Amino acid sequence: MALDDVSVFVPRGSVLGLVGENGAGKTTLIKHLLGSSRAQKGSVRVFGLDPVLDPVGVLGRLGYLSERRDLPGWMRVGEFMRYTQAFYPGWDEQYAGQLLEQFQLNPAQKIKTLSKGEQAKTGLLTALAYRPDLLILDEPSSGLDPVVRRDIQEAIIRVVTEEGRTVLFSSHLLDEVERVANHVVMLQRGRVVLNGSTEEVRRGHISAVLAFAAPPAKEPVVAGAHALVGSGSEWRVLFGGSHLELETAAASVGARVVEKRTPTLDEILVARAAGKGG
Repeated sequence: MALDDVSVFVPRGSVLGLVGENGAGKTTLIKHLLGSSRAQKGSVRVFGLDPVLDPVGVLGRLGYLSERRDLPGWMRVGEFMRYTQAFYPGWDEQYAGQLLEQFQLNPAQKIKTLSKGEQAKTGLLTALAYRPDLLILDEPSSGLDPVVRRDIQEAIIRVVTEEGRTVLFSSHLLDEVERVANHVVMLQRGRVVLNGSTEEVRRGHISAVLAFAAPPAKEPVVAGAHALVGSGSEWRVLFGGSHLELETAAASVGARVVEKRTPTLDEILVARAAGKGG
């Protein structure tokens, strides 16, 4: 089963970061939103419409960019822009020109001669120029250098802050998601294990060091821990819960908390993927 009891609502005007290890079900979920896969049970609605039954109504208001990109290499950048424009009455030529300049693309250059970063920018340009209500990005920064990733991030932020549109952003680069997403959904083996604002998800976990008076004879079992590593008298724990719950769990195994901080999304995902504590 690729997706098991997945229920996700993407608020309008937000950037939702869809995260999870490879095979968690992120791309499968996106395929359902695009209407290229049909749910065997349950329902999918985009703008209140079924993307399988009404693909024109959905795709006409949706922008999409994947890591594969699949751009026609024989076309020039300008030709591809005009080709795409023909399908979207809402295409904004002035905005497209601004993006062309911002991304430093040459309209006369053939797509097959572009670098991976330039191809990503071309795909993003054509996904943004008709000002879609929803922008879906599936690993858009995969294999790209930091400068191109920054340009993509800035474009995403601008879409939301200036226009109030909605972005669903799937990525394995958790620092990237943490920077641009205000809401995060984490999938693990086809199930939603975390769903909330980025800050709520981070604040719901604690990275702490537990100190024991004497080294435990075996690895301690700490209730609420998603990951536990260490040796001797000190062990670092990634804990899901409140500070009081952490203190109680530590005391129950004969330890005291000597250091604690809010973990990054990357630390949370790695711990959850390891499967310790669920």
